[in-house]
Amino acid sequence: MLQPLRLSSFQRLALCTTASTYLLILVGGLVRASGAGLGCPDWPRCFGSWIPPASVAELPLQFDRSLFNPTLMWTEHLNRLLGVTVGFLILAAVVSALRHHRREPRILWATIAATSLTGFQGWLGGCVVASQLAAWIVTVHMIFALVIVQLLLYATVRSFRREGGLPSPFFISLIVVTMIQIGLGTQVRGAIDVAIDSGLARASALSSVGPLDHIHRTAALVVFVGSILILMWLRARFPKERTLVRWAAVVTGLSALQVALGASMAYVSLAPATQVGHLTVASLLLGAETILLLLAKTEPSQSPTPVRHASTVG
Repeated sequence: MLQPLRLSSFQRLALCTTASTYLLILVGGLVRASGAGLGCPDWPRCFGSWIPPASVAELPLQFDRSLFNPTLMWTEHLNRLLGVTVGFLILAAVVSALRHHRREPRILWATIAATSLTGFQGWLGGCVVASQLAAWIVTVHMIFALVIVQLLLYATVRSFRREGGLPSPFFISLIVVTMIQIGLGTQVRGAIDVAIDSGLARASALSSVGPLDHIHRTAALVVFVGSILILMWLRARFPKERTLVRWAAVVTGLSALQVALGASMAYVSLAPATQVGHLTVASLLLGAETILLLLAKTEPSQSPTPVRHASTVG
C-alpha cells in the first residue's frame, strides 16, 4: 500500500505562499480590468486613512469627491491587503528556510531574493498609483510579480528534488519568450486604456495599438509552437520521463488556451472577465514552464530512446 506523501513545514508553507502569490496576480488583473487601480488615489493609505472611508462625507478636504467609488476603492484596498498578506507569507518562508534549509543555499537564497523583491514590489505599487497607472510602470510591476513567483517555484521544487538531468536551453528560451510576450501584452493593455480614455470606442481601441499588438500576437504563436515542439521532443526522446512529458502537455494546453483567449479579446470582446482570464493563464503558463525547466534539471537522467535506422542491404 502506498504511503501518503508527507510534506515538511517548509514545503507546505512554500506551496501555500506560491498559491497565494498566484491569487494576488489574479486579483491584480481584476483590479486592472475593472479600472480600480486608482480606487485609492494615494498610497499606502486610502484617501488618507488606513481604513477606507465609509462614505464621501468622510473624505479629507484635499481629496476630490468625484474620485470616491466604494466598489473600486474596496477592490483596490483588498488587493493591497492581500499583497501585505503574501509579503508576510514570503517572510515566513524565509524563516522556515533558515531553520530547515540553511545548508542548501539555492533554496535559502531563492526565498531571500523573493522577500527582497516583495519589498521592492510594494514600493513599485506606490509608484504605479503616483504615476496614474503609467503603462511602463505597470509592466515593470507585473514582471517583478512573475519573477517572485518563479523564485518561489524554484525553492518549492528544489525542496522536493535534487539536481539531475536533462539539457535545458529549450526550456529557458521558452520562458524568456513568454516573459517578453507577457510584458508586451501589458504594454498593449496600457495603450488600449489610453485610446479609450481619449474617447475611442472600446471595440476600436485594439486596432489603434499598431505594430506592438502584432508583435505581441506573433510572440504568443512562437510560444505555442515552441511548446508543441518541446512536447514532441520529450515524447520521442525521453518517453520514460513521464512527469516531464505531462508538464510539457500542461504547458502546451495553457499556451493554446492563452492564444484562444487572446483571439477572443481581439475579435469578439474586450470584456473584463476575458482580460482577467488572459492575464491569469499567462502567469500560470510561465509558472508551468518554470516547473518544466526545474523538473528537467532535477529529474533522474535516463538515456534517450535510441533511434532505429533501417539496415542497408549490401
